[in-house]
Amino acid sequence: MEGVSVRKIKKICVFCGANSGKDVAFVNAAFHLGEVLGKRKIDLVYGGGKLGLMGCVSTAVAQHERQVLGIIPSAFTVNNLVGETCGKEIKVATMQERLVMMMELSDAFIALPGGFGTLEELFQMISWAQLSIHNKPIGVLNINGFFNGLLSFVDHAVKQEFITPRAQKILISATTADELVDKLQAFRFESDPALSKLKWSPSSSQKEKLDLTLRL
Repeated sequence: MEGVSVRKIKKICVFCGANSGKDVAFVNAAFHLGEVLGKRKIDLVYGGGKLGLMGCVSTAVAQHERQVLGIIPSAFTVNNLVGETCGKEIKVATMQERLVMMMELSDAFIALPGGFGTLEELFQMISWAQLSIHNKPIGVLNINGFFNGLLSFVDHAVKQEFITPRAQKILISATTADELVDKLQAFRFESDPALSKLKWSPSSSQKEKLDLTLRL
């Protein structure tokens, strides 16, 4: 990292599956990411509960005595559906409120393997960065090539001129946790000159924030 200006990251939001996946490497990588965050004195923001990879990464961060914050829709807490959050917990009314709060409370975002929910969260953060709603780094931990297909699709969308090369740079990829955190810290946001002129007022009402349904 010599000669590179390093972004100060205190809290990372991790998106990942509530299942463990077929490959034990996913579980091992989730625990290792939590260890890396803990050793680097980085706190965790995540979706709450203790299921699957979400439970793995939150447990590892907590074991290294870093703060864990789970942001969870109240509907998921009925009948202990997702298990007990490993750390502090904030209950919200909707999925969109959850994502807005994650964005506001985090300095960067990492996606581990997961399903539709993980992909939704990942691409929502990317689209908000593209619109200059935030300028925080976003990365995927590409364990055993899990995200190869997604990255190839993004390449294809760039070639077909639906995603600009500038916007493509928003998504960072690495195969190890240490490499990914290093890349997040070195990230420099390059906003689109036209989209950066959009005015997203920080004083907007909570309802207005929740109505940010962006489909790019």
